[in-house]
Amino acid sequence: MVDYASHQTPGTVVIDTGNTFLYLVLNERQAMRYGIGVGREGFTWSGEQTVARKTEWPDWRPPADMLLRQPYLPRFMAGGPTNPLGARAMYLGETEYRIHGTNKPDTIGKRVSSGCIRLTNDDVADLYERVKIGAKVIVLPATSARRPSQGAPSDAASRAPDPTSPSIRPSATNAQMLSSEPKVAEAQ
Repeated sequence: MVDYASHQTPGTVVIDTGNTFLYLVLNERQAMRYGIGVGREGFTWSGEQTVARKTEWPDWRPPADMLLRQPYLPRFMAGGPTNPLGARAMYLGETEYRIHGTNKPDTIGKRVSSGCIRLTNDDVADLYERVKIGAKVIVLPATSARRPSQGAPSDAASRAPDPTSPSIRPSATNAQMLSSEPKVAEAQ
């Protein structure tokens, strides 16, 4: 638990892409903080979604766009310890993005994914138990983030995102890609 000033409803997930942290808002002054891995260059996005569904030990089916880039990937992988989605997955709206675990904990704090947000399997299991279906998920743009000083939230963390801002309220898909790359699910 960390000090975290927010005007968001308790249970809201705020993803600080630039600083590679995920915050679960507990109240106006505190949040649970988790280290995360985020999208590599060309695969970052920002916006607002909701948790549409949750799955334990999810199966993985790489999308067609990912298979074009990485044809060596399997077409299907059953859930389990070797699955790239890890122990739990929380699916974001109708996008192909997820908050999920990873079997590669050394990727936490790095920009390595195809847009999904990854946590260690222990952390994603903890978050999974705390987050409800329908919870709001706010993904902050990476460009506006800066590393907070010790014990104090960054400007992005301490102010409530403006729900009318295009970076938070994107168009029809409700997720804005910051590159021209196609929308894809998690790789590696």
